[in-house]
Amino acid sequence: MGDRRTGLLGLLLAVLSAAAFGTAGVFAAGLLEAGWSAGSAVIVRMGLAALALTVPAVLQLRGRWPLLRANAGAVLAFGALAVALPQLAYFSAVARLSVGVALLLEYSAVLLVVLWTWARLGQRPSAVTSAGVAVALAGLVLVLDVASGARLDPVGIVWGLVAALGLAAYFVLSARTEGALPPLVSAWAGLVVGALLLGGAALVGAVPWRSTTSDVEFAGRETSWLVPVLGLSLLAAAFAYATGIAAVRLLGSRLSSFVGLGEVLFAVGAAWLALDQQPGRVQLVGGIVVLAGIVLVRLGERPAGEPAGEVVPDPVAVGGGPDRSRDHGTSPTEP
Repeated sequence: MGDRRTGLLGLLLAVLSAAAFGTAGVFAAGLLEAGWSAGSAVIVRMGLAALALTVPAVLQLRGRWPLLRANAGAVLAFGALAVALPQLAYFSAVARLSVGVALLLEYSAVLLVVLWTWARLGQRPSAVTSAGVAVALAGLVLVLDVASGARLDPVGIVWGLVAALGLAAYFVLSARTEGALPPLVSAWAGLVVGALLLGGAALVGAVPWRSTTSDVEFAGRETSWLVPVLGLSLLAAAFAYATGIAAVRLLGSRLSSFVGLGEVLFAVGAAWLALDQQPGRVQLVGGIVVLAGIVLVRLGERPAGEPAGEVVPDPVAVGGGPDRSRDHGTSPTEP
C-alpha cells in the first residue's frame, strides 16, 4: 500500500512539474519578441528562481550544512549539466529551428535514459516498455506536427541534441537517493550554480546579454515585463524543478522521463490558451498516443519489491560518490 501511495505521489508531482515546465514557452515568447536574448532570459530565470528558494532551502539545511559540503561535486555537476546546459541549448536550438523540432530533439532524451539504465545498470527494457517508447515517441511526433514544414538547420539540430543530453542528465542525476540533499535544496543549489555559470559567461561575452524593461505582449495584451519574468522564474523554474526532482526520486529516472513527455502536451495547451495557437486534429490525436505510451511504460516498469527511487540508483559518480545522490529530492528543462 505504501509503495502504491509513493508511486501515485510521484506521478502527481511529475505531472505538476511537467505542467509548470510547459508554461515556460508562453512566458518566454513575449520576452524574446520584446528583444530579450535567450541567454539573458535563462540567466534571469535561474537567478530569480534560486532567490525564491533561498529561504526555504536554508531552513531545511539548518544543522545539516556538512551535507551540502559533502555534495559539492554533485551540486556542481547538476547545476552545470542538468540545469544550465539544457536551458541554454534549447533556447539556442529554438533560435534556429521551429519550437516543435527543437522540443522533439530535446525529448529524444527519453531514449537516452532507457539506453543508460540498460547499459549502466543492466536494466534491459521489457517488451512492454520498448513498445511504450515507440508509441510515446510516435505520439510526440504527431503532437509537434513536424511534417508541417520545419526548417532543419544543422547547427540548430546539434543544439537540440545537446539539450537532449542535458535533459537526460537531469533525469539520471536526479534519480540518485543515497545521502542525497532534500529535493528543494537540490533545486536551489542547482539553480544557483547554473545562474552563476551562465552569468559569468555573459560577463565575458560568451553568452549574449540583451534585455529591456519595456512592456511586452503576454496572453494577447500589453503587460509589464515583470509578469512573464516572474512566471518564468517562479512557476516554470522554482516550482517546476523542486517538484520535478522530488518526482524523479520517487519514480526513478526512466519512468519520470516518460511522464515528462507530458510537458509537450501542457506546452501546446498553454500556447493554445495564452497565444491562441490552436492545435490541429493531428496534434490532439498525438496527445492521446503519447499518454498511451506513458501507460505502457508504466506497465513495463519493474513491479513490486523494488523501491521506485532505486530504478536508477547509482547511475553516475559525477563529482564524487554521493554525487547527485545528495539531492534527496534533487532536481531540471525546460525549457
